[in-house]
Amino acid sequence: MPENLTRRGILAAGGALGITALLAACGDDKSGGSDSGAAKETKKDGPWSFKDDRGETAQKPTAPKNIVAFTGTAAALHDYGVEVKGVFGPTKTADGKADVQAGDLDVNKVEIIGNVWGEFNIEKYAALAPEVLITGMYDKGALWYVPDESKDKILKLAPSVALMVARETMPKVLERHAQLAESLGADLKSTAVADARTRFEKAAEELRSAAKSNPGVKVLIASGSADILYISTPELSADLLYFQELGVEIVVPDREKLDEGGWFESLSWENADKYAADVILLDNRTGTLQTDQLKDKPTWAKLPAVAAGQVVPRVTEPVFSYDKCAPILEDLAKTILAAKKVS
Repeated sequence: MPENLTRRGILAAGGALGITALLAACGDDKSGGSDSGAAKETKKDGPWSFKDDRGETAQKPTAPKNIVAFTGTAAALHDYGVEVKGVFGPTKTADGKADVQAGDLDVNKVEIIGNVWGEFNIEKYAALAPEVLITGMYDKGALWYVPDESKDKILKLAPSVALMVARETMPKVLERHAQLAESLGADLKSTAVADARTRFEKAAEELRSAAKSNPGVKVLIASGSADILYISTPELSADLLYFQELGVEIVVPDREKLDEGGWFESLSWENADKYAADVILLDNRTGTLQTDQLKDKPTWAKLPAVAAGQVVPRVTEPVFSYDKCAPILEDLAKTILAAKKVS
């Protein structure tokens, strides 16, 4: 994990003065109001407010235009026609291409505040004159990719909105992102949005039908690294919770062996065969090992699902728009239908 940018002195000398002024100017735009969780109707020239999943209400005199967001959240907003000025989180790969989490964002037209865990350039952020910062939460109150060390400084620059992206099932997470997009000016009744939602709902029924048509297919959720094979529990992630709801049988790792947060079990490669599975969903994120990089691991190659060619990518951090989540369900439905029981 890279050294946090604040430790490199980005607040030193001249940069600190401009940021201090912005802190004073922007510090009063947030309150903990008591309105409902749904987005308020935003009038064209009227005040804007949105109550997030922390229970905090962000407010501005008009709907924000200078938006800075976590990359995946920005990609979701883009699918609703809401554009951002800056992003933080995995945006570009080492060769300059768009990261898988960037969706359809034009990564060359946004200011990248930080590209990896722990990076958040406060000077770049302040220079954008941000009107709102938006990110996700895997645990309530923990802002995804906003460094704890500099969080207080960052959050004083603009109101913030945080939406749960875990511990809730996928439709709930999608609904909240759509509400946020609508508050920022998106037209949820547009043909594109309506068609995407219809496609998502149809895909959900296709997955439900596939699970019924080929019962007993065991699906293992895995992520590979040089020394460890991580096996995820289906009980926290929005996608996995929904897969289960639709009838997919997901392998549940040993509760007593889970990490402190309760997300996964770590297996040494010698013990990679601990769980029987017919299909493996393999973490597709940059920084994790993919199938071509795992082929030289003897225990990986011997897993029945691997030998049968039944390993498919998992979109581990989905872009929470209907447009991007529908294909996830469609692809899994095809995988389940075609799967042979090999475990």
